[in-house]
Amino acid sequence: MMRRMSHDSPAATALDATAVTRLQQWVGRTETLDDLVCAAPLRGLAATLDRDDAPPIAGAPVPPLWHWLFFLPQARQGEIGPDGHPRRGGFLPPVPLPRRMWAGGRLRWEGANHLRVGQMVQRVSTIRSVSHKSGRSGDLVFVLVEHRFGNEAGLALTEEHDIVYRAAARPGDPAPPPQKPPLAGQAAWSRAIMPDPVLLFRYSALTFNGHRIHYDRSYVTQEEGYPGLVVHGPLLATLLMDLLRRELPQARVASLEFRAVRPTFDLHPFTVHGKPSDDGRTVALWAQDHEGWLTMHASVELVP
Repeated sequence: MMRRMSHDSPAATALDATAVTRLQQWVGRTETLDDLVCAAPLRGLAATLDRDDAPPIAGAPVPPLWHWLFFLPQARQGEIGPDGHPRRGGFLPPVPLPRRMWAGGRLRWEGANHLRVGQMVQRVSTIRSVSHKSGRSGDLVFVLVEHRFGNEAGLALTEEHDIVYRAAARPGDPAPPPQKPPLAGQAAWSRAIMPDPVLLFRYSALTFNGHRIHYDRSYVTQEEGYPGLVVHGPLLATLLMDLLRRELPQARVASLEFRAVRPTFDLHPFTVHGKPSDDGRTVALWAQDHEGWLTMHASVELVP
């Protein structure tokens, strides 16, 4: 299958030491943004997740991971590349590999200070590391970004965001072996999700995500070589946390760590699962595809 390379994504050649050193010059770069936590996107996400929530009012806390509805990248149309992403460079390093993936993250909510509807919030982002390795399928570049969210009361949320850049798939590339969930068959809670194109489009719209792999079937199959539309990693993580909220609506989250391990596509339903620890202090969450393979796992620490 032929794939056209984006003009802002050079052909996937090996990254030499000079190129890696140049990318590592982005370490320490910071960006500061301010945003208003308004109710409209929160209502939209509640509808997209098929929740029957009361409309959010001023002062209501933002549910875990719903802060991803704010501080959205808003590149001008002329700055968008063929894949729907903004052109490389700017705050993030200009990694010359075409595939960019949200691989996981770690979040900690700071005590009783929460992001709330009606607040002005400031996000300070810092590139903490840029690292490179060569895997079975070619070069991989890992970028770690730290986000610190603060309001009038001080720091409310700290997030570490893992981004992975990799080469485009090539015929004959070895596929990573699938994994069975460590707690398969032990879930206390489970829910089936049908990732139809409307769900993916609505989440893309709410997060102002123009990446075509989530809504453009001809692009994702012909140019990127995937079998179907790709379910957003942040949407998977949000669905895991939504399962927790449905089962333990009064629980307060202290921290979350999650990792994407396998792509999920819109071709089949998938399932999300959860199992609290015996002492009730932590919860294991995971997602499985229609064949039962692990696609994302997460660990949640609850406030006692």
